[in-house]
Amino acid sequence: MSVGVLLMTHEAVGHALISAARHVMPQLPLRVAAVEVPPEADPEVMRSLTAHHARELDQGGGVLILADLYGATPCNIGLSLGALGVHLRCVSGLNLPMLLRVLNYAEKPLDELAEIAASGGRGGIFIDHA
Repeated sequence: MSVGVLLMTHEAVGHALISAARHVMPQLPLRVAAVEVPPEADPEVMRSLTAHHARELDQGGGVLILADLYGATPCNIGLSLGALGVHLRCVSGLNLPMLLRVLNYAEKPLDELAEIAASGGRGGIFIDHA
């Protein structure tokens, strides 16, 4: 039973992050997919498409949704999947360190992986004081 990872992003963000993750880790230890929501997209159509992807990703451990921006359409669509019966946790503020941290702890359960994602995202931010 492993967790599936679904990136919910604006156009051209999710697939670029998966590509960058594959550069660092050629064999991703979890199933990862991206749904990129174009500006003119119908939210109901996107919700249906996203639910399909989420169900395919779920290997019995649930789905970790990593969204680029809390409150934006991609995040809201991801959050709405819970009402459709998808077992999920959602973490917003997606960045590459967040995704890589999740992939490095692939054996963890969904709730713990959500905490790891948030910690990894925050930990990947650095201010150089030089």
